[in-house]
Amino acid sequence: MVKGIIFDFGFTLFYFDNPSVERYYECFKKGLVKSIDILKEKQIWREEVSNEAFIKKFTKRREHFFRKSIKTKTEFPTSLIFQNVLESLREENIINGIDHIDQHTYDKLAEIYHSCEEDEWEPFENTRETLKTLSEKNIKIALISNHPNHQTIENMLNKHDLAIYFNYIMTSAKYGKRKPDPDIFLFTLEKMGLKNHANSVIVCGDEYADIIGAQRANLQSILLERKYKFPFEKEINISNLRKISNISEILDVIE
Repeated sequence: MVKGIIFDFGFTLFYFDNPSVERYYECFKKGLVKSIDILKEKQIWREEVSNEAFIKKFTKRREHFFRKSIKTKTEFPTSLIFQNVLESLREENIINGIDHIDQHTYDKLAEIYHSCEEDEWEPFENTRETLKTLSEKNIKIALISNHPNHQTIENMLNKHDLAIYFNYIMTSAKYGKRKPDPDIFLFTLEKMGLKNHANSVIVCGDEYADIIGAQRANLQSILLERKYKFPFEKEINISNLRKISNISEILDVIE
């Protein structure tokens, strides 16, 4: 009997139409431009500093931390990257003092950076009905997403009135570790109240990190096969791996 399901977010419950590296970068660049307005309000921005110079430095630093997170399975939140970049610019005497910038401001900068992304992700057609049906069956539902800004995931779920179906929402930004590290799964399992029922919990996701993470945490797993292939995607070599092509098919699995 299935007591709980842990879903991935991107390309499992939500989709990003026609995704590409170019579209992602365009989206994040819009957010960065908006974040500069906040820095100007805080009076740390010097007029001689160009937007492009800041965007170039931030993008380079973000790529560095992303590669490091993939290698170490440690998440580096977007707010931390903003702090790191601004401290670097201060040391170079490119911006004014940043001592008065508090954590709330760094969090706000991160949220603005990802704000365009919030407009792009949409729930799959059957996501709401699937979550509703699972909830009505008294199956506990959680979400784990490898995302560097927790509030962004919360915002997107709330925007579509889907947060009500989740017993717990976890991101790598909040926990500090990324899937497939098993600890993020075990922590979420405990928060669901199913610590002693691991064999009755299914992880449903679209990639290696979801399936291998579930395996390492001794949880069941289901692969949702997405339409898109991504560069450097790791192959999942697990025999008898259960697969679905539509989120609603998970309802057939639990019957």
